[in-house]
Amino acid sequence: MSRFLVRARLGCTLILGALVLPSCSSSEEVAVEGTALTVEAVKPQRLIWPRQVNANGALAAWQEAIISAETGPYRIATIDADVGTWARKGQVLATLARDSLLADQARLRAAVAEAQANLGKAASDVERARLVGNSGALSAQQIESYQVSQRTAQASLDSARAQLRSTEIQLGQTSIRAVDDGVVSSRSALLGKVVSSGEELFRMVRQGRIEWQAELDAQQLAQVRVGQAARVTLPDGQLVEGKVRLVAPTLSTSTSRGIAYVQLPPRSAARAGMYGSGVIDTQSIEVMTLPDSAVVLRDGKSYAFVIDRYNKVKQQVITTGQRREGRIEVGGLSAAVEVVQTGGAFLSDGVSVRVKRDARK
Repeated sequence: MSRFLVRARLGCTLILGALVLPSCSSSEEVAVEGTALTVEAVKPQRLIWPRQVNANGALAAWQEAIISAETGPYRIATIDADVGTWARKGQVLATLARDSLLADQARLRAAVAEAQANLGKAASDVERARLVGNSGALSAQQIESYQVSQRTAQASLDSARAQLRSTEIQLGQTSIRAVDDGVVSSRSALLGKVVSSGEELFRMVRQGRIEWQAELDAQQLAQVRVGQAARVTLPDGQLVEGKVRLVAPTLSTSTSRGIAYVQLPPRSAARAGMYGSGVIDTQSIEVMTLPDSAVVLRDGKSYAFVIDRYNKVKQQVITTGQRREGRIEVGGLSAAVEVVQTGGAFLSDGVSVRVKRDARK
């Protein structure tokens, strides 16, 4: 009888165990499902983007103007401009001492007056000789002498006037003037210094125009055209926009690189002598893009997590290109797939996720 009770109790235990097992299995599934990461899904989007060429290069003046003394040797009397001065064309930057030239001007004006008087007398003699010439009172030689004296007096007057004009030009040259609108970039003029003709006194950046000289290889240079938009980042982080002014027709034989000259706006933060990096927009094409947050970097490669119809993710290698306005150009994806928009760094290949259906894009 006791043996029968043992067997009955054992049967009940097995039955109870069988009933408990499915319940335990269901709890584990709930627990696994509860740990799934909730993600938002996004589809790749096709956009029209300009292709970009990345480059580095120096910033330099579009053109420099050298302002030198045109006469001399004379002492610098005043300095009216310094480095950084914005000057208009014709504006006085400095003056030279002109006392000796003023004295020469006065002397030459007197010489002109004297020559004019001599010419008047000679002309009067010729006129009298013409009136009495037919009477025989004057010989032909005497008449010719009067005529020669008149021509000589006229030549003396012309010479005196030319010398006076030369002195007046020199007087004008004692005012050192800007040859164009622009900003003074250097000054070697010193007050009281005696300068000679041709000696440099100032340098100017013509019209204040600075350009970025982007260095490009042969392949990049072939894509760049005059008028294309460009953006250069200055050393302090400021972004300056410009346009390609000129593309070099040749490449350097030592570096195998050419220059694209990008014109920047006048009076921008760009300064000659800086070094900047930037991009030049070339032809526009259609590209596949994703938000930056959808791309995961691992082991030197770029990945996107594709969501299948069972809400499981697959880690897929993609290629990346340029970035613009929070999006990145990608390759290796179909436009129909859905990928995890954020949180990919916490996922691994094959895991299940919860997708917020109302947030799909």
